[in-house]
Amino acid sequence: MEIKIYTIKWPVISIAAVMLFFTACKKDNTDTNSINEPVVAAYLIPGHVLTVNVYYQKSLSDTAKYGAPITGLQLYVSDGSNNVQLTETAKGTYTYSNLDFLVTGKSYTMQFKYNGYTVSANTTIPAAPKDFMESDSVIHLGNATSGPNATIDTVGTLSWSNPDSLYHIVVFTNSDYTSSPISSGHFGNTGSSNFELNAERTSAAYLTQRTFFYYGIYQVVLFTVNPEYINFLKTNATTSTSQTLTSSYTNINHGFGIFTAMQGDTLKMEVDY
Repeated sequence: MEIKIYTIKWPVISIAAVMLFFTACKKDNTDTNSINEPVVAAYLIPGHVLTVNVYYQKSLSDTAKYGAPITGLQLYVSDGSNNVQLTETAKGTYTYSNLDFLVTGKSYTMQFKYNGYTVSANTTIPAAPKDFMESDSVIHLGNATSGPNATIDTVGTLSWSNPDSLYHIVVFTNSDYTSSPISSGHFGNTGSSNFELNAERTSAAYLTQRTFFYYGIYQVVLFTVNPEYINFLKTNATTSTSQTLTSSYTNINHGFGIFTAMQGDTLKMEVDY
């Protein structure tokens, strides 16, 4: 199966940083209510503070990374038994710090009132990844091989247990600030040092010479994710222009963005020649 690579246009520092991974939605919809709907970004991860960011939509000419934050909301998240109100700890950032609240297998509903509408979404905490392993902690790009179960020029393999065919992504963060780009003679230096692999519902990712664009030390995080995140990732994989406006996938009622959950496991990898 072909593993799809998605470039991340922002730094990836840790699992918690995934909660900041969001670009504003672009839409082909001129309905007044739609234009005034808020943008939500929330990634629920057990063991981390529950954080929901809420923004105004951006205009196509706006060069800022995010829209302006929406403040003063009364935002709630329920696990079916407990309905907790989040605290606005920074402008447009709403948090709940009880780390026992997010539990594997539970479903969560978020809601708040905005412009006379109830903005809401729900998600379920997926199981954590199991048996995450790498074929080698040091990847040598000059030692490529090929085989019947791998794409050409395989230099390493990541594997995990996936008996229930859950969705997974693999996030690579180049944490080596002295890392150097792979020369233009090595498949061209046209990618980012930080990127995602969409592993879909498989149990392995085959790394090739074409996977990497920078040498150095990588933090490699395997996330179990929900279908809504895969849909969101796919529709945000390409850049829209004024000639090719696209509507990003959203699971927010009366809003845009993503409210989802994930769990991760981390390895370290060095990429060398």
